[in-house]
Amino acid sequence: MIQLHSIDVRVYYEDTDAGGIVYYANYLRFFERARSDWLRAQGVDHQRLAAQNGLALVVRRCAIEYHRPARLDDLLAVDTCLTDPALDIRRASIRLQHRARNRADGSLLVSGPVQIACVELATMRPAPLPDEVFNRLRSHAMSLPADPGTP
Repeated sequence: MIQLHSIDVRVYYEDTDAGGIVYYANYLRFFERARSDWLRAQGVDHQRLAAQNGLALVVRRCAIEYHRPARLDDLLAVDTCLTDPALDIRRASIRLQHRARNRADGSLLVSGPVQIACVELATMRPAPLPDEVFNRLRSHAMSLPADPGTP
């Protein structure tokens, strides 16, 4: 596993359900923030991709496995990871692994794969990533060491 990027997310009251734990679907929002921050750090600007290339990155598939609950005021580390850059970063799609850990004790809370696809905005059909984006993402991922943690 290669950790590409990590962000901190504080759990607010709005993130919790009536039981006082993070509402299950909110982890997808946390994953989206982490993924968007990683892409931004690599110079991928969603608005520019749309305006200059007529392309968008959309979630094609996702799944979540819940390990432990997060609670109000917890500080989470939300990681964006790859299993294998050569296989995960493809011409028209990217497979990522996300995980959220409790920052205080490192315990794994949730994990799961997300596949994003590059599509033409006009048709919503698959399209290749621009060469510069593809090369930048793959080069960055290949330069990082393997992470001994699990997804």
